[in-house]
Amino acid sequence: MGKLRVLSSVSLMRTIIYGLIGVVAFVGLWWLTMLFIDEANILSQFGPIEAFIALGDIFTQKELANHIYASLKRILVGMGFAIITGVPLGFLIGSIKIFELTSAGVFQFIRMISPLSWTPLAIILFGVGDNPVYFLIAIGAIWPIALNTADSIGRLNRGWLLVSKTLGASRYEELKSVIWPATKPGILLGIRLAVGLAWIILVPAEMLGVDSGLGYYILDTRDRFEYSELIAAIITIGLLGLCLDILTRVILKNSRT
Repeated sequence: MGKLRVLSSVSLMRTIIYGLIGVVAFVGLWWLTMLFIDEANILSQFGPIEAFIALGDIFTQKELANHIYASLKRILVGMGFAIITGVPLGFLIGSIKIFELTSAGVFQFIRMISPLSWTPLAIILFGVGDNPVYFLIAIGAIWPIALNTADSIGRLNRGWLLVSKTLGASRYEELKSVIWPATKPGILLGIRLAVGLAWIILVPAEMLGVDSGLGYYILDTRDRFEYSELIAAIITIGLLGLCLDILTRVILKNSRT
């Protein structure tokens, strides 16, 4: 056991080191590219030095914290709607064959529509503000959750269900002790994929009719011609998205142990 822990720690350190090397190489290439851009060119304001200085500045401001809070709240609410809708929908698709056959064409058709295509309809239905953003996140995030849930149900070993029935398990006990443990990893994987998709949808959705959030903040920096701050905001979005992905990966890994 101790040897396995040492190997796991070594593997983690190697991953971190290689990741840092990749980041340094990317920033170095970014910096080298900026050397060939004339200072009179507007693109010179998009360099890494200016961006990291701006990043340090905005992280000391309460305004950024308010934008991050607004964005994370929208992700949480939108994902909440997607989960409470997508998981039951996935169970229906995976459990009832006739429902799967009759709904497959419609669901695949809706799934292939870009979530942002629903923007005009969302504004008509919900007006401006947070509600359209919740809708756009939910309509995009629901499909990875539903389809991974359905796939998990389809892969469920029916022999386990027969054994539980033989032992006299109730429907609740069957769901708790057989179905949920077997389908949980697939459901959480769908949620992880949905979180990544929701984060991508969030930023352009926040550019429409809201006065807070990271998407709005990007438009605000553009309108103020603060281009280094704009790049800092983009870096912030990437860092937060990375943290969300790491969090969901940790949850997914722990669910399998």
